[in-house]
Amino acid sequence: MVQVEKRGDHSDDSDSDNDEKDEDELEGLGIKDEKLIQNVEIIVGILSEFESSATEAKGKLEKCGIPSSRELVLEVLSRVRNDWTAAFTFFLWAGKQEGYSHSVREYHSMISILGKMRKFDTAWNLINEMRGGKVGPSLVSPQTLLIMIRKYCAVHDVGKAINTFYAHKQFNFEIGIEEFQDLLSALCRYKNVEAAEHFLFCNEKAYPLNTKSFNIILNGWCNMLVNLGQAKRFWRLMGKKGIVRDTVSFSSMISCYSKASNLHEVLKLFNRMKHLGVSPDRKVYNAVIYALAKGKHVKEAFDLMKTMEEKGFKPNVVTYNSLIKPLCKGHRVEEAKVVFDEMLQMGFSPTIRTYHAFFGILKTGEEVFELLEKMKNAGCHPVNDTYIMLIRKFCRWHQIENVFKLWSEMSENGLSPDRSSYIVLIHGLFLNGKLEEAWKYYEEMKEKGFLPEPKTEEMLQAFASARQTAGTLDFNNQTGLDSSKKNPKVVLNTSSYEKDFLKLPETRKVTREKGFSFWEK
Repeated sequence: MVQVEKRGDHSDDSDSDNDEKDEDELEGLGIKDEKLIQNVEIIVGILSEFESSATEAKGKLEKCGIPSSRELVLEVLSRVRNDWTAAFTFFLWAGKQEGYSHSVREYHSMISILGKMRKFDTAWNLINEMRGGKVGPSLVSPQTLLIMIRKYCAVHDVGKAINTFYAHKQFNFEIGIEEFQDLLSALCRYKNVEAAEHFLFCNEKAYPLNTKSFNIILNGWCNMLVNLGQAKRFWRLMGKKGIVRDTVSFSSMISCYSKASNLHEVLKLFNRMKHLGVSPDRKVYNAVIYALAKGKHVKEAFDLMKTMEEKGFKPNVVTYNSLIKPLCKGHRVEEAKVVFDEMLQMGFSPTIRTYHAFFGILKTGEEVFELLEKMKNAGCHPVNDTYIMLIRKFCRWHQIENVFKLWSEMSENGLSPDRSSYIVLIHGLFLNGKLEEAWKYYEEMKEKGFLPEPKTEEMLQAFASARQTAGTLDFNNQTGLDSSKKNPKVVLNTSSYEKDFLKLPETRKVTREKGFSFWEK
């Protein structure tokens, strides 16, 4: 029996200091089977050639003789998740192999990749395939639609997110308060908080106001946007509407005041909640500990840790990170190391956040690579954000060789560069005078389907214009530069793509109503 993935909850994410990790982000399975690992490496190697020669890569895939399995498909998709064309080609190939058919999890993984790369029409085609036609059972679940909702929210297409919410009825799914709160949570997670608040009150009759719905919006103002003014306004509105404020409500506000470095209000609210009989939980304690450490009241932070334990809440990794992060930011390295050692003694393993805090205070390339090695040896593997952080650091230090070393290491560790990775690399190279290299990665970024930032586009267009003026390269032929314009723009020459359905632009007519966009029926 296929298991449906667990729905996301809507609690305050302050426990992780509001890590904005995508709920649908693909992760490898941590496979240990040697033969399976070998097969994964072979296929990933073939797919790495996809960009230079798609036809040859497809041919090799057909002849590789590797049998498909759910573990293989999930691991490969995890490895190539930032190259949607390679991922989709592999997904189609795997689905045709004898004795194998995709389950819900594989479909959801591929739909997540397509949504991230804004290939929504292709994702909907997969969803239609999941319906199974007239004979087969449908694999589509509310979780399938939630993935699409989140992806639309991620690109701030609120209208299509809401349209997908109402599409539950087309799939014969009930739309209850849980689905409504899923939508609010997705909108807020990707910083569409104003739209979420508007939608909450527009649907007050259908979905009566309650504490949980209000907490989702409050958390959005407090932790996603860290807008103290709006958070205070919404906090007062909860009182006016007669909505009971619970532990999660106080946790969000305390976290917001903490991030705004307002220790006085943090402690005031902390004492107030206890006076009102609202019991603090571990998240609240962690937020107050972070605020104390950030305000250089380290002794008081340690004292609160003891109080927390006396109240039955044992410190966890987040508690220690709540101390380590502000200590590192305040350049109190020795104290941060003491907390780190105590964390290890308590049996906790450092997390990505722990190492990121220490990376922030390192001053030499040798120290960076030494800590990277220790991190991997401890079983905590770098993620894209780790490399982005370090590439930015080396660019500031003008150590371009180390930048390229890290870039190569990403692939060696099974990671493929995402849009943010390319943007940071291109900006860093450009600002270090490595214009040719910046242009090369800019072209590579567009080839993979990533949309450049307007600032990146502007920088590279200026560079292209200057090179054309100097006559060093025929940009008209090679980049599609329109020299007839006063301010020429670089346009991607798409004629070679038109033959490949994977790279055709997606089109769908949209109508606008009451401030939202909807697909035209």
